[in-house]
Amino acid sequence: LDPMTLVVAGEACPPLLARRWAARHRVFNAYGPTEAAVCATVYACTADGEGVLPIGRPIANVSVHVLDRHLQPVPAGAIGEICIGGAGVACAYLNREDLTAERFVDDPFGAAGDARLYRTGDLGRWMPDGNLEFLGRTDFQLKVRGYRIEPGEIEAALIACDGVRDAVVVAREDQPGDKRLVAYLVPHVGAQPSAAALRERLAASLAAYMLPSAFVTLAALPLGPNGKIDRRALPAPERQHHDSDYAAPRNVTETALAQAWAEVLGLDRVGIHDAFFALGGNSLLMVRLHQRLNAAFPGRLAIADYFQHTTVASLAALLDSGVGPDTAVEGRVAARNERVGERARTRARRVQSRS
Repeated sequence: LDPMTLVVAGEACPPLLARRWAARHRVFNAYGPTEAAVCATVYACTADGEGVLPIGRPIANVSVHVLDRHLQPVPAGAIGEICIGGAGVACAYLNREDLTAERFVDDPFGAAGDARLYRTGDLGRWMPDGNLEFLGRTDFQLKVRGYRIEPGEIEAALIACDGVRDAVVVAREDQPGDKRLVAYLVPHVGAQPSAAALRERLAASLAAYMLPSAFVTLAALPLGPNGKIDRRALPAPERQHHDSDYAAPRNVTETALAQAWAEVLGLDRVGIHDAFFALGGNSLLMVRLHQRLNAAFPGRLAIADYFQHTTVASLAALLDSGVGPDTAVEGRVAARNERVGERARTRARRVQSRS
C-alpha cells in the first residue's frame, strides 16, 4: 500500500493505532468542534513514543486557550476548559439565544473588539512541549465522596500504563451509598495487566481519591450508534477477588478480619495480603468496619490503626501482639479511639453534606 496522508478526528484516536499507522503513512491527529469550523488543532503523529497522543497546536488564524471557570488562563499542566477563538468561530446557534450566550462569549484575548470565544465544554491541558492534551468532557466530571474528579485524567494515566490499549473510567453506585470509581480497560494483544500493577502505577501520578476501586478488562469498549463509548452499557464489576496471589487466612484472628472486610466491602473473599483501601474501602466504610471489629475485639483497635496496618495480615499481627489486655493500655486505646473516631465521624458527615 502506497503511503497516504491520514487525518483522524471526531473521536479520540488510540495512541497505539496512530503510531502504527505513522510507521507507513503521514498521520495527523486533529481536534475541533463544528462551531469552530471543525479543525482547530493538529498534531503530526510519529511511530515512536508512548503514552498520551496529543491533539497538537492551533492551526493558522485560530487561537486556543485553556481556561478556568472565570475564563482565566490556567498554568501549563493544569486542567481547564478548551476555548477556541479566531477566524473559524461561528456566529451563533440558530434560534438558540440561551445556548449561544452560554457558549459564544466575548474573546478577551482577541485583537478585534467583536471577537468571539467558543467554550467547547472539553477539558485539556498544555503539555511541556507546547502541545495540547485532550482529557474528555466537562459534563463527564465526577463527584465521589466529596471530590470532583476528571475521569479523562485517570484514563490518560491508564493508557500510559504498560499493556493498556484503551480505557474509560466511570463512577458507579451499584450498592446504595457506595459510589466508587471503576476503570474499564482494553489490553494490548497478549497483555494481561493486573489490578495491583495498574494501581501501583497510577498511585505514582494520581491522588489517592482518584485511584479506581475496581479494574474490569474488556475485549472492546461498548459503542453506541454514533460510534462513541456507551457508558451505560459498561458491565458492573464482579465484587469478588480475582488476583492469583490470593492467600487464605491462617488463624482465627485473620479469619475474623477477612470475613469482616469481605462483608463490609461486599466481596466474596478477602486475602490476608489485600489492602482495605485498594479493595474499594473508604472513610465511611472504614467507620462501619471499625464498629464491627470493636464488637469482636473491644478496645483493641483505633481507627488510626487501619491506616498504619492496611492488610489483614498486618492488622491481625497487631491484634495478636497482645495490645489491650492491660487496663492502662485499654484506657489509652479507648481514649484514642474516641478522639480519632470523632474526627472520622466529623469527616464522614462533611463528605456526606458535600455529596
